[in-house]
Parts: sequence; C-alpha cells; structure tokens
Amino acid sequence: MSRITMKTVKGLSEKDLKNKIQESRSELAKLRVDGSKGTLRKESGKIKAVRRDIARMLTRLNEMKNQ
Repeated sequence: MSRITMKTVKGLSEKDLKNKIQESRSELAKLRVDGSKGTLRKESGKIKAVRRDIARMLTRLNEMKNQ
C-alpha cells in the first residue's frame, strides 16, 4: 500500500475510509509481526508511514462525524 495524502482522504466516503483504515491496520499488524521476527529489513521505515496514514484517515473520519 502506498502513502495516502490528505487530499485523497478528503475525497473518500465514510465507508471507504473505514475500509482503508481496516486494510492499513492489518498491514501494520503484519509489519509488526515481521519486525518482531527480525525479517523486516528494507521496510523498517514503513511502520511509521502506515501509522501516520491511519492517523490521517481517523482524523478525517472524526471531522466527518462532528459536522
């Protein structure tokens, strides 16, 4: 999964956001497992990026709920 920008996030519906969040969380879980096994070498910086993408999407989801 590639990085997601706020411009892209703003164009998504609530249902799409929830699906993307779920996908990103499963990817993050996989990366964490690989990191704990010691097999995460080239993608070690990807964990931070995925966490930030999830935060972006959650922020937008909360903005949508508060409006």
